[in-house]
Amino acid sequence: MRLAFVIPVGVVALATGMLVHGCEGGGGATDHGRGMPGQAAARIERLSVDVIETLPHDPKAFTQGLEMARGMLYESTGVSGRSTITVGRPGAPPARGAELPSPLFGEGITVVGPTLWQLTWRNGVAIERDARTLAELRRVPYPEEGWGVCHQPHRGRLVTTDGTSRLVFRDPGTLQKKGEVPVTIRGQRVGRLNELECVGDVVYANVWPTDRIVRIDVDTGEVTGDIAVPPLLSATERRGADVLNGIAAVPGTNQFLLTGKWWPRMFRVAFVPEQGA
Repeated sequence: MRLAFVIPVGVVALATGMLVHGCEGGGGATDHGRGMPGQAAARIERLSVDVIETLPHDPKAFTQGLEMARGMLYESTGVSGRSTITVGRPGAPPARGAELPSPLFGEGITVVGPTLWQLTWRNGVAIERDARTLAELRRVPYPEEGWGVCHQPHRGRLVTTDGTSRLVFRDPGTLQKKGEVPVTIRGQRVGRLNELECVGDVVYANVWPTDRIVRIDVDTGEVTGDIAVPPLLSATERRGADVLNGIAAVPGTNQFLLTGKWWPRMFRVAFVPEQGA
């Protein structure tokens, strides 16, 4: 996930063209799921993106978390000694920012009312911050690897990833585990789930290190939508960029902001049916 410079690659696909591959977690473990005999195959919607607007993005930002709240865009970046968190209007210079002291490696973020959580990768802590000022309020133990996080306020929980095929549900005040569900396509686990975005009862997840996003039913863990993101950067821009990572729903719309690690641009998009699907 983390520091290797990786050009997005394809994934092993079923004959139907849907995304399915083994789960490789941050610890290097591999999971293999198997479908139940006679189980009906769930329909998976194949989607692409319609670019509505192109916005500037800091090409020095190793994007790990992206979220919009109250009209402001929050972004967390990684790399030990260079990790930050910022907030501002989409496409504009950040209005406020804070740096994480080394060796902290910033990861996913989510706003929870007046505060926000920022995960770290392998540092064993999560940071609670004031959502307005970004000032650090406290640190709590977080023994698992931190990857992605999003908030389901109507469920009273956070949803997190650790680089495996699991979605882990947590208490939004303490980060204690409340449950988990494996993410599957046709009974096979989908691994390397990364940055998350919660939209109602649906979770969108970047799949590292690919140009794909999956839409997940959090009640069952089943993938209901497979979003193939076409090349959004030019060939020249690609040479200085890393993988797609960063998805933020634009409140009140059916649109999302997408960007990636060291990307010079960010894109406002809508997910639309893939041609020929």
